[in-house]
Amino acid sequence: MWRKDASTARTKLILRLVAATFIAVTVLMVEAKAQSDLENQTEITAALEPLRPGVTESQLFAELDTHNEIRKLALHDYTARRTYQVVDLKGKVHAEEIGRMEFHAPDKKTFVVTSESGSGIVRRMALNQLISSEVEAAAGKEHHDSAISPENYSLDLLGEQQVGPHRCFVAQAVPHRKDKYLFEGKVWIDVDDYAVVRIEGHPAKKLSFWIQRADFVRQYQKIGSFWLPQRDETFVQVRLYGKKVLTIDHQDYVVNGAQNKEVSTPAQEARARAVVGAN
Repeated sequence: MWRKDASTARTKLILRLVAATFIAVTVLMVEAKAQSDLENQTEITAALEPLRPGVTESQLFAELDTHNEIRKLALHDYTARRTYQVVDLKGKVHAEEIGRMEFHAPDKKTFVVTSESGSGIVRRMALNQLISSEVEAAAGKEHHDSAISPENYSLDLLGEQQVGPHRCFVAQAVPHRKDKYLFEGKVWIDVDDYAVVRIEGHPAKKLSFWIQRADFVRQYQKIGSFWLPQRDETFVQVRLYGKKVLTIDHQDYVVNGAQNKEVSTPAQEARARAVVGAN
């Protein structure tokens, strides 16, 4: 019995560490404020090409900030289907949660679960905590400054590269401080829309003794004039536990749907009933 209790306690401790890692990395990606169209590709095969003349770090930061602010002001609401999965390297799904995420500007997110399967303890201690953390972060309850900005990063411009249909500037992001909500890695920025198409890297600060490594990739998709997440992959290497992968797929977006709904007046409703009656 003692061994069983000790094993359960150890499993819960490891899951708490994994959950904390998933939360830190996901909040990092969400709060980067990088608002892209990819065909579910995780590898980039196009060659890196020379940077066009006249592009500077300060210009890139300024354009990112300007275009993100324009998109932020225009984004009133969206809904999307989310699929969260924790899998191992063999592809076995240990836990899955599917639902709809709703966002209403400026700071309200809600998540409604539509189906769940797999390990209940993994869902409770990892996935549910992850979703709750995102909802709270949106409401400003757990704000972390991880924006891709000159206050947080230097950008070492590497060149240009084709990512799917998008021509991108490629830069190495170098954080200004060791912070688990900042990252070290690369960013791909669309040359026309100045939107982040892809981020890949790892937290700038080691998350714990038990987490040997945590790497992530985030891809974006273009919905109308907005750039919203398409897929997140986080790879966590846990000491004495092995490697686990969290994937989040974002699908079936409806953007500014609430704003675009027309409010019917009583006269309009009466005319509609008259037309139906005449038919």
